Amino acid sequence: MTFKTFLIGLAGATALMTTSASAQDTWRYAFEEAIDEVQGVFATQFKEYIEENSDYTVELFPFGTLGESDDIMEQTQSGILQFVNQSPGFTGALIPEAQVFFVPYLLPQEGEQLNEFFRTSVAINEMFPELYAEHGLELLTMYPEGEVVMTTKEPVRSPEDLNEQNFRVMTNPLLVESYRAFGAVPTPLPWGEVYGALQTNMIQGQENPMFFVESTRMYEVTDHITFTGHNNFTTALMANQDFFNGLSEDDQQLVRDAVDEAFEYILDYQEGLTERALETIMENKPDMTVTRLDDDEREAFMETADSVEAEFIEMTGESGQEILDQMKADLEAVSD
Repeated sequence: MTFKTFLIGLAGATALMTTSASAQDTWRYAFEEAIDEVQGVFATQFKEYIEENSDYTVELFPFGTLGESDDIMEQTQSGILQFVNQSPGFTGALIPEAQVFFVPYLLPQEGEQLNEFFRTSVAINEMFPELYAEHGLELLTMYPEGEVVMTTKEPVRSPEDLNEQNFRVMTNPLLVESYRAFGAVPTPLPWGEVYGALQTNMIQGQENPMFFVESTRMYEVTDHITFTGHNNFTTALMANQDFFNGLSEDDQQLVRDAVDEAFEYILDYQEGLTERALETIMENKPDMTVTRLDDDEREAFMETADSVEAEFIEMTGESGQEILDQMKADLEAVSD
């Protein structure tokens, strides 16, 4: 644990002890978004279920409350937090196989096929928990947050349009390779620095689900939104494994039931969310350009997927190949 993380965690824990009658009966849950964004809505549903069905209290910590993504992960592994919601984009350095979610054009963009994949995937529900457990984490679920779009200062219709453009990516090795294959200059940055970097033209683009583009006002510092169809943003809810293993069987089931309830709620919640966010953006910035690439235009981006997939296998070896093969089988199973 870094000294910075210790101080942040200590401050959070101290604040909690002043508001909770018993720290033992309070579960601390941090996530990477605001309380009214997808992860926050999921966390709120989880909290409501736990508190309605037990004597436990769940304290929620939105983005920035306890630091950046790496901070809340360290705090969860050390036991300061009991739960953390974090994208595989940030856990990719810790669990390289989780980077599979950044192989372009692997996942469907949205819809029931995607939802059913997350419900039934052997890779997600059986293989990934073992990998997360090696790092002291109990993987409780993974779920989609919406189709990823690019927001840029210049229009994008082909990889050539990204040539030499500084494009912000999460601190994830495979996502770096993906945007390098797309033709951009991938620029890893913590999320808290992205708006200012776009404002000062240090970077010229970034990617995120549409709801996040709207809620974080990324459209204010970019001029073009492009639907390339290359990915859907995935996130994961984890618990500190020592904490989870220390719960009674009934309390473990309580947690799993709360996760199931929040999972189905968040899938329903996301129906139409992309369109609603886009409407809000266009109301606030009518001259924003929105481009949906056609099949021919997407093909140029899709041609890069094989090289990124090969890079993923080189990074992860046999275990990565097994994960990738199983995910493809899982996707095939829900496409029938």
